[in-house]
Amino acid sequence: MIRLFVFLLVVLGLGWGFSWLADRPGLISITWQDHLIETSIMVAATMVVALIAAVMILWWVIGVVWSSPHSVRRYFRSRKRDRGYQALSTGLIAAGAGNAILARKMSLRTRGLLSADQEPLIHLLEAQTSLIEGRHDDARRKFEEMSNDPETRELGLRGLYMEARRLGANEAARQYAERAVEHAPYLPWAAQATLEAHSQSGRWDDAIRLLDQQRMANVIEKPQADRWKAVLLAAKASERLEGEPKSARDDALAALKLAKDLVPAAVVAAKSYLREDNLRKAASVLEGVWKLKPHPEIAQTYVRARSGDSTIDRLKRADRLEALRPNNVESLLAVAQAALDARELAKARAKAEAAARMEPREAAYLLLADIEEAETGDQGRIRHWMAQALRAPRDPAWVAEGFVSERWLPVSPRTGRIDAFEWKAPFGQVEGPVEDGSTQAEHAIATLPPVVSEPEKPVAAATPVATGAEAFASPVAVTPVARDVAVAAKPPMPANTSLPEQKPSENKDNPVPFFGNAPDDPGVKDKHDEKSATRLRLF
Repeated sequence: MIRLFVFLLVVLGLGWGFSWLADRPGLISITWQDHLIETSIMVAATMVVALIAAVMILWWVIGVVWSSPHSVRRYFRSRKRDRGYQALSTGLIAAGAGNAILARKMSLRTRGLLSADQEPLIHLLEAQTSLIEGRHDDARRKFEEMSNDPETRELGLRGLYMEARRLGANEAARQYAERAVEHAPYLPWAAQATLEAHSQSGRWDDAIRLLDQQRMANVIEKPQADRWKAVLLAAKASERLEGEPKSARDDALAALKLAKDLVPAAVVAAKSYLREDNLRKAASVLEGVWKLKPHPEIAQTYVRARSGDSTIDRLKRADRLEALRPNNVESLLAVAQAALDARELAKARAKAEAAARMEPREAAYLLLADIEEAETGDQGRIRHWMAQALRAPRDPAWVAEGFVSERWLPVSPRTGRIDAFEWKAPFGQVEGPVEDGSTQAEHAIATLPPVVSEPEKPVAAATPVATGAEAFASPVAVTPVARDVAVAAKPPMPANTSLPEQKPSENKDNPVPFFGNAPDDPGVKDKHDEKSATRLRLF
């Protein structure tokens, strides 16, 4: 385009010059060695222009002839390079498709057409070919060579990192990722792997610093970076709560600024304030998170903020939480538990039943069983609620990739992923038939068995003891207490009284129970004399 523009300018200039000379005619006289040459200006200008053009054409022809060998060599070199790049492209495609035979063939052809020093992708093709052929040692050697070359360092470290992950060498993988981050912190895979490694080892400051670098390099989007930083700050605050409560409080509050609904950060901040006896600020932090995301840990920390408070005070705090988030399952369960501790069983039962109607799950029915035991003590009703708890869905817990934890963790123990834990019901448990929650709760409440009064306990009393046929006809199981009472009620035996002879059992095959025989009472003279006998009755 520029050449065409210059050519047009030259043509226009020549046209304008010749037209200017045509408007101004004249003669030119040249005397050279007694020769006089006269001509017009137009002819002289034309001859000058033609001479210049001829010189330029002659110079071009000489240049072409002079450089023709080099041009020929360059032509064949370009053709060879094009064939090499074509083979390299075909080989990379074959390696990506898993065609080991074609990839090896194209690798050898590329080696013959291109120089590995000038084209580093040849190393990549050979490494990929070795991988799909199963020669992992050769592939690792190629990646090592690439990692030592500044031009292919990141690519070689990436290959070594993947091989280390494949072999389960997590420490080696972490080292390769850290080497890559040192030279290129903007690499997503290296930064992510290093960040997870720092988090798993508890190096929170290094992890936060690396996360800030990724955010500045636009490797991670701002919302994701803020969330992860809040999680790391909350984990750091949890570890420093016992030794440095003030620093833990600052980290937890910084985490809450980035993620306002992060429950662990709120709990740590509140506990830090409570260690300073600052109940007002602790309650303010917990209430702020409770409004956004009600959670049992928030409720427990809020209700039991001070260990010396009475159960009535705890119930008042639970009522405060319910006022902040009415018609919420966690609010109802918190009030029900606090009312049970305060022995306000009617209120506890009402709140627990309301929670079961709203969301039937284990916690609601187990709480109803505790209330039943405290109020009635009826085992039938307690077993009824326990059976409902067995059929109900499980309570929410901290779950990450199928792993259920009793407490919140910043990273997954299985994969090391940051912020993997979620508060939700674990999946895979055996439950009852799926039905509407309110219907299930209403049926459970409606089928609650009535309260059964406890039977009176048997009381042993001293009564007349039966003798003779009466004693054999109606055997009575005598408890040790009853026997003692009966023995104490016996009249004293005269000194000259002899023991009656014991007749052998008529039926020796059938053993007679010990307590089924006639009482061994020396005062009984005749077994047929019912008037002089006494009877033993148990009530």
